[in-house]
Amino acid sequence: MNTHPPLVLTIQSHVAWGHVGNAAAMLPLQLSGVETVAVHTVQFSNHTGFGEVKGQVFSAEHIRDVIEGLQARDVLAHCSAVLSGYLGDAGIGHIILDAVRKIRQINPSVRYLCDPVMGDVHRGIFVRPGIPPFLRQYAMPQADILTPNQYEFELLGDTTLRDLPHAITEARRLLRSGQGQPGPDTIIITSLLTPDMDGQLGTLAVRRDDAWLVTTPIISLDPMPSGMGDVFSSTLLARLLVGDALPQALGHAVSTLYGLIAELPSGSRNLPLVQARQQIIQPTRLFDATKVA
Repeated sequence: MNTHPPLVLTIQSHVAWGHVGNAAAMLPLQLSGVETVAVHTVQFSNHTGFGEVKGQVFSAEHIRDVIEGLQARDVLAHCSAVLSGYLGDAGIGHIILDAVRKIRQINPSVRYLCDPVMGDVHRGIFVRPGIPPFLRQYAMPQADILTPNQYEFELLGDTTLRDLPHAITEARRLLRSGQGQPGPDTIIITSLLTPDMDGQLGTLAVRRDDAWLVTTPIISLDPMPSGMGDVFSSTLLARLLVGDALPQALGHAVSTLYGLIAELPSGSRNLPLVQARQQIIQPTRLFDATKVA
């Protein structure tokens, strides 16, 4: 009997103060029973929500060295999944994809979840110019699961979503196909606010043969806390790795994020991951996924 927990290689940014990137993703994975191997693409003093940032973006060579060290220790061979988020530059992205290819040669069933961090409706694009084309041309075709927010999905798909059926159609256009078209087998669009959402916030998961929607009330926040996408993607991946089907994993991840936001101290820019950690394990309020296609 294999008693080892699933192992995730998570390659993201890191901050000493705050919860974004790996500093947001590791705790949800660990509390869900998933072991983590974290490679940091940047080391900053804090996230940009606090203003001035000190630290540096690591070079692609640095990331390659760390991954080669892990490979020499036979760590890559035991990875169940790879998780990537904010990229310092496109060169780092290519190193991540190279690591995914190496793991797939050993373990074809490994899952790569790419959170294509580029921007949001409030701030526009906030990454370096080479990153959106890298994500569109290289990362998206290699990903198994893609988790853009609506703004990022519209950038990737060169579209403007009109309503829920249009979102499903546009997502399926980008999915992997049996005719050899590369792409993810699952696209999850977060922060979906098409007119037919009726004042609710949607999270839509689309596969070739089905689609699932979770809706929640909108919680107005000022300022907006950072790291919400990082917590969502890591929680979703963790639930899939411990055996949840997609609808259950989707509902749990949305419920976790909603619960954390509901317990956010007034004016805080940090999600209360430690204080409200029970929301990661067993959210107070559960939002179920409904099949919509």
